Amino acid sequence: MDVTPGRFVLDTNAVLYLLGGRLAQPLPDGTYGLSVISELELLAYPDLTQSEEAHIKAFLQDITIVELNSTVKSHAIDLRKRYHLKLPDALIVATALAFNATLLTNDQRLLTLAATPVQRLELT
Repeated sequence: MDVTPGRFVLDTNAVLYLLGGRLAQPLPDGTYGLSVISELELLAYPDLTQSEEAHIKAFLQDITIVELNSTVKSHAIDLRKRYHLKLPDALIVATALAFNATLLTNDQRLLTLAATPVQRLELT
């Protein structure tokens, strides 16, 4: 798979670490996208305060949300069959594939996939 240098998709956990101030280093320079699945997961996070929800919504306004399309769905189906991923994880990885991007995540399972380039984030 050809990855566009400087193009990234953030996994849900990466956004939580970013918004929580837990990243040891700034995100790499580049263009960022987010799966619609991560958008839903962030906004449905349990016990979210109004302040946290406002912070998340402000972040979401400044990032490209990649909707489900035929390319994402096709990749997700393949990933579920090959790796037996949970549907949300398959859709997030599929978004990175469709976006020709590196997935930024700390999910141990996703870090081992050969299907897409992934990068771990260093935490404080």
